[in-house]
Amino acid sequence: MNLKKCSEVRIKGQKIIMNNYVTDAINLKSYNLNEADKIILMYSKDNGLIKGVAKGIKKPKSKLGARMDLLVANTLQLIKGRNMDTVIQAQTLNNFKKSRNNIDKLIYSSYISELVVNLGEGTENASVEIYDLLYKSLSRISDSDTKKDALISVIKFQLKILLIMGFAVELDTCLCCRERILNDEMYFSLKMGGVICKDCNDTLHVPLKMHYKIRDFLVAMLQFDFDYVSDYDKKATEKFCETCFNLLDEYIKEHTNKKQKTVKLLKEIAL
Repeated sequence: MNLKKCSEVRIKGQKIIMNNYVTDAINLKSYNLNEADKIILMYSKDNGLIKGVAKGIKKPKSKLGARMDLLVANTLQLIKGRNMDTVIQAQTLNNFKKSRNNIDKLIYSSYISELVVNLGEGTENASVEIYDLLYKSLSRISDSDTKKDALISVIKFQLKILLIMGFAVELDTCLCCRERILNDEMYFSLKMGGVICKDCNDTLHVPLKMHYKIRDFLVAMLQFDFDYVSDYDKKATEKFCETCFNLLDEYIKEHTNKKQKTVKLLKEIAL
């Protein structure tokens, strides 16, 4: 299917100008509109978070069909509306199908998509960067061989989205004295946003102690792309990755006032 930008149509001989546009977007959330239609919340490469009406999607012979399922990346053609855009064509780029039959992959994919929903408002200026990050993360989770590999992709996403959003975690230097912390005893302040050295913490009394191996792992995950498998990836255990994931999730909650509903599901499955 070729998506072409159409600027005009004719109805009963009259030329009507239509404000159509084409963009790549990933489906994040959906709402029922009526018996036949749905509203799809998507993150687009060009415009950040957008909502589009998928007309007739609930009908068995819908042309949009599975293309409007959650966690599907499409090239879309939409008509710009006064209050809501309308999806008129979709061509699937990736449906991340290996995640759909694996509960861990599905939940982790849902987690990062929920993060984008919660943090994506007003990010039009960074939409290309965020879209590419989301696409790479979903693709890597889908192709991962183990739960640990999927978790590493999520951790990279957490760190990189925080950096883009201006909430980067300080992992190299003490937030108080600004001295670099090497392999010494250190503490992690969720509220202040990073590491505190032992000497400064004698005054601050931050309770959360951080091992330098966790700090070094997080620094590496922030630096490396999704396709690069480092020694840190190879040596990390699933439990170690879960500790890092939970730490970053608490940090996100502290600095965005957003609770991830998917985390509750992860905890229920672990029981």
